Amino acid sequence: MPRGAKQTDDKNDRLSHVFPSPNEPTVTVCSECFELCAILRKPVPTPSRPYDSSARIEDFFSQLGPGLISGAADDDPSGIATYSVTGAQFGYGPLWTALFSFPLMVAVQLMCSRLGMVTGRGLAAVVRRRYPRWVLWGACLVLIIANTINIGADLGGMAEATQMVTGVSSVVWTPVYAGFIVALLFFTSYRSIARIFKWLTLVLFAYVITAFIVHPDWMQVLHATFVPDIQWSSAYLSVLVGILGTTISPYLFFWQAAEEVEEERAMGRVTVAQRKGATDQELRRARTDVVTGMFFSNFVMFFIILTTAATLHAHGVTHIATARDAAEALRPLAGKGAYLLFTLGLIGTGMLGVPVLAGSSAYAISEAMAWRASLESKPKLAPKFYSVVAVAMVLGLVLDVASVDAVKMLFWSAVANGVLAPPLIVLIVLLTSDARVMGDRINPWWLRCLGWLAAIVMTGAAIAMFVTG
Repeated sequence: MPRGAKQTDDKNDRLSHVFPSPNEPTVTVCSECFELCAILRKPVPTPSRPYDSSARIEDFFSQLGPGLISGAADDDPSGIATYSVTGAQFGYGPLWTALFSFPLMVAVQLMCSRLGMVTGRGLAAVVRRRYPRWVLWGACLVLIIANTINIGADLGGMAEATQMVTGVSSVVWTPVYAGFIVALLFFTSYRSIARIFKWLTLVLFAYVITAFIVHPDWMQVLHATFVPDIQWSSAYLSVLVGILGTTISPYLFFWQAAEEVEEERAMGRVTVAQRKGATDQELRRARTDVVTGMFFSNFVMFFIILTTAATLHAHGVTHIATARDAAEALRPLAGKGAYLLFTLGLIGTGMLGVPVLAGSSAYAISEAMAWRASLESKPKLAPKFYSVVAVAMVLGLVLDVASVDAVKMLFWSAVANGVLAPPLIVLIVLLTSDARVMGDRINPWWLRCLGWLAAIVMTGAAIAMFVTG
């Protein structure tokens, strides 16, 4: 058995059943024959099945999980606000960032996924075992700061969007949403939450539909997508840092690794020894999952920038502060349908993003303290883990109750992520390139290069923003 492959006692591993074509008898090949065929370099009988496109599609979607959820959660209200501000202020020009950031976010999330699968532990747990305490708690502090701002911003954004639709004050909706999300995390299992989140990702198509409703100039769209338009100004660089920060976000690093561990727990691998290592097939599955999720995230980002560029910027509305402003401005320019789709999408993405934010904080702190950390566990079995979830939500609520402007928080939380993410990316690259951590599953050269590039680009953009400011 190759190093890094998981061991299993499954009886199905002892016999390989080959399904013949209808005119051939059934062949059963035992494990000893498999080994003999390998030694003699003779082919092992393989199944002969008719092409079934529906089965292939079903198999593809069955491979999607943590990566898809991470990608969809990336487009939270803070992200939508950032993309809306970008499109309104600079038009089609920044569309190239969706194409540029895609391989960078794939690389970072894929490294986090591989880390969780190969080590059987979450990101904070690996850092705790490999680096000094100041590195561990520095990373956790970075996460908590960014997440607290993000939770407050997202709750405020959801509440304001709901007020727009219902007429009921956002002051009422903020605690309602916070309470509902806490109840969801406390009283449902990880499997239930994963299923709910998978379905919630569909709400993001509202932004794709909206983009076609507003009839953009497709020639300008193509040009802006493939020809970068970079402006040396504080405003533009702040937007660029915000885009990078909301696409390559610290909370997704911790969430991705933790959810890979949760997936394995759900398969019955309850100990670290059972989870440690990853087969080639599992790594391929993770790659498909992550690439799909990140593509979905940037696909939606692209269309939000496009929508606001084609409507707000094209009609001279260049200064908005949040997604709510974007939605309000869309109503007279693109009609009530576009307005409602944009607004309801904002609420739905918050329902997906806020639990991920609170959950990633809980995973990080619990792993750092070596507490039991699992959404599959009942609150009475993991009280400290769930306490962190509750505290994270309360801190986010406090920002709203303290009358901190949710309008500004939505955008500046993304900028904060852009500034705080590079040190964490460096840590992730180092961990996943370390044979003492990953064994023979260390990063391939291309993944390591993309990881370093992500850290360098985000650091450079942040420095440039402060210099021009």
